[in-house]
Order: sequence, then C-alpha cells, then structure tokens
Amino acid sequence: MSETVSPAGKAPGRTDAGGPDANRWKALVFIAIAQLMVVLDATIVNIALPSAQQDLGISDGNRQWVVTAYALAFGGLLLFGGRIADLWGRKRAFVVGLGGFALASALGGAATNEAMMFGARALQGAFGALLAPAALSLLAVMFTDGKERAKAFGIYGAIAGGGGAVGLILGGFLTEYLDWRWTFFVNIPFAVVAAAGAYFVIREPAGGRNRSPLDVPGVVLSTLGLVALVYGFTRAETEGWSDTVTIAMFVASAVLLAAFVAVEARVKAPLLPLRVITERNRGGVYLSLGLAIIAMFGLFLFLTYYLQVVKGYSPVKTGFAFLPMIAGMITGSTQIGTRLMTRVAPRLLMGPGFLVAAVGMLLLTQLEIGTSYAAVLLPGMLLLGLGMGTAFMPAMSLATLGVEPRDSGVASAMVNTSQQVGGAIGTALLNTIAASATTAYVADHIGGASGRAQQQLVQLQGQVQGYTSAIWFAVGILVAAAVIALTLINAGRPGATAVAGSSDAAAENEAAVPVAMH
Repeated sequence: MSETVSPAGKAPGRTDAGGPDANRWKALVFIAIAQLMVVLDATIVNIALPSAQQDLGISDGNRQWVVTAYALAFGGLLLFGGRIADLWGRKRAFVVGLGGFALASALGGAATNEAMMFGARALQGAFGALLAPAALSLLAVMFTDGKERAKAFGIYGAIAGGGGAVGLILGGFLTEYLDWRWTFFVNIPFAVVAAAGAYFVIREPAGGRNRSPLDVPGVVLSTLGLVALVYGFTRAETEGWSDTVTIAMFVASAVLLAAFVAVEARVKAPLLPLRVITERNRGGVYLSLGLAIIAMFGLFLFLTYYLQVVKGYSPVKTGFAFLPMIAGMITGSTQIGTRLMTRVAPRLLMGPGFLVAAVGMLLLTQLEIGTSYAAVLLPGMLLLGLGMGTAFMPAMSLATLGVEPRDSGVASAMVNTSQQVGGAIGTALLNTIAASATTAYVADHIGGASGRAQQQLVQLQGQVQGYTSAIWFAVGILVAAAVIALTLINAGRPGATAVAGSSDAAAENEAAVPVAMH
C-alpha cells in the first residue's frame, strides 16, 4: 500500500491515490484496545490495593505509592512521550509503549516486595506516557474525513470515559474470585493483541514526523515541573495543605513550569510549541477537560467508598453499581456526540454536556445513609455519564484538529496531561474538602451520641456529609467547565473535508472537534 504525504499537498491519513487508508477502521480496533488497557489500569489497581498491601507487607504510610508511583511517572513524562512519538513515528512509539507496559505489568503481578511493586508501577506509568499520546495522535492523522473522524473519536471517547468504571468491575471480579496479581497480568493479553494488530495493520502516513533535535532543557523542566505538581497534590491529600513539603512542591512546580514556558518561547525546536496551547479552541479544551476530570475523579472515589463502607456492597457489586454511568458515557459519546458533531459547533455539545453532568452530580448531593440506589444513584450516574460522554467526544477531536502533523504527538500529550493533572487535583482537593466536612460534623454531633451503635451511626453520617459537601464543589467545577467551553471555544461546525493536516489558520476557519481523557 502506498501512502505518502508530501508537505506540499496531501493530507495525512490518505494514500497516494487520494483515498483514505483502507486499514484505518481495523487500526482503530487495536488503538481502542490499547486505550482501554491504559484507562482500566487507572482504577483496576485501586480495587486490588488492600489485598496487595496485605500480601506484600506494605505499610499504611507507603501504600499510596502504589498509585502515586504510576501517577508521577505518567504525568511527568507525558510531554516527553508525545515528543518521542513525533520523533520516532507514532506507530513505533505505540508498539514500544505496549511492549514496555506489558513487561511492567508482568513485573507488578510477580512482585514479592514493596520495592518491586513501586518500581513496576513507575515503569507502567513511563510506558503509558509513551503509549497514550501515540494512540491519540494516530487517530488524529489517520481519520481526516469529518464524519469518519466523529465516529472514530466517539468510540475512543467512550472508552476513555467509561474505561475507568469498567476497571472497577473487572478489578472486583479478579480480586474476589482469582487473586490481586491478575489485575496486573490481565494487561498482558491486551498489550500483545494490540501490539500485534498495530504492527500488521497500522500504516502511519509519511511526512508527519518532527525530526528537529530534542529540546533537552524543555524535557527536564517539564518533567520535573509536572512531577512536583502531581506530587504536591498527592501529598496534600495525606499530609495536609499546610505541610512544608507540600508547599515546597507547589512553589517548585510554579518556578519550573514558568521556566519551561520561557524556554519554549525562545528555543528553535521546542518540546511543546506554544502555538499548540495558545490557540483558543485547544486552550479551552485543555482547561475545561481538566476541570471536568477534577470533578469526575473525586466522585469515583467518593461513590466507591459510599457504596462499600456505608452501603456494605462487595467490590463486584460496587463495580456493577457503576454500570449506568458507563452506559450513559457510551450512549453520549457514540450516539449523541457522534451524530451531532458534524451538525453543530463543538461548544454546543461540550457546554450542555458538562451542564447535564452537573445536574447528575446535583442529584448525588442528596445522598444519605439510607438513600435508594434506584431513586438517586442510578439517575444521577446516568445523567453524569450521558453529559460527560457527549462532552468528551468532541473535546477529544478538537484538541488535535488542525494541529500540524509534526505537532500531533505533543498536542495529544497535552490532552492526557490535563486529565492526569486534573485527576491528581480532584482526588486531593475534593478528598480534603470531604475530610474537613466529616471532621466538623462528627465534632458537632458525637457529644449527643450515647452508646457504641449511635457513635458509629454519627461516624457514618459524618462520612456521607463529607461526600455530599465535596460533591457540591464538584457541581460548581462542572458549571465552570461548561462556561469555559461555551466562551473560549469558538470553532464552527466541522465540515466533511479532510482536516487533520490543515494549518492552524485553516482549522480556525473550518471547524473544530474536541480531545481525550485518561
């Protein structure tokens, strides 16, 4: 199959004869499998953590590193991973990322002590940071027709949004009926199938590589700055916002990221060309998506605790309780978003999508100890999923629409970075709000509780009070995301023309379609 893209003319993703890559839909299957594996891993390990902690003798103080080691490596190396994909070629970066992720997963499943586990999780994060931007940028350069792009990003968006909840179900099954080690081993068949399929099926368009020399100062500053930021929020969750090290991390992050921006504005071949983030549509997507993830990640955490601790659900039952959210996301992304994306401007999907999600979140502020699942939780999660799926789908596409092919890796990495940082902020910020509200409630009511049973009831009521207080903040965050999407994003309705290789100027006149999530 001949597939060249001359800088002078042909759009990426097209063959020399001018037709689209015949294997693009097969390629989408393997890209989707890889994305599912990465997103599953973000939540599947959380379910297995208590069992793994006990088996490996990990202390309560150190157990957070099972999650933190992954988050730091993934969040810190995303921009570098995106640039490597632009330099090596996305297909090669994709296959190498899959192979490395599989090996790291095997190491985690075979872990015999905490050091081996933490190292495996950091390796998973590092290879995930190479894999995730390569997957999204492959979609961006292979699907150039407006309607086809809408379908492809709809499928990708549904997996990106719903995969985390699927991870809760799968993690529950594997932990309860097999062994926690299978939450790692399960990645290996995913990775092998995706890598083999990608190797034989994906035909990356030529001419889209960025062969400029690597911006080493940019790599160092961005990696250290993002690691400091993610670690600052992670530490704030456990040690408090006034902790000296927490504050030092935030200060260091601000200084390093400011230095990074200054360097990128001056160097000849920047790691992150500022044109990628200063274009108002992409900037609006990165910002609104990051805010939405803050709200969503916090909610995942609270609902998991609410269902297991307050309602007494098993891990498997908890996973199934999230099914309405998954169904809503898939429907919003593949049906509503895909069907409307070529008919209306992206902001008219993203803004209302975030508002529908906020209504779902608003229902969940009504949680009490005896709340009915069918009356409150089910409709709340369904609306949340519908809204998020509808908004994520155009967001995924818009973040990479109109980007020059040589920048598609770093543009895709920025999508994942906004999600990763949003997830770290959401978990830490909303957890702190919940903990403060719980402490205040228990302090006010414990005095009137006589007997152990009543005191336990007050503790549970305090926990629910904490969750609902934090969910109120999440409602506000989603409304803010909607306002940003409606005001900053001004791209028009996407036409049915090839867009992926167009210049930024052409893209602004054409239309736009939105970005992706981890």
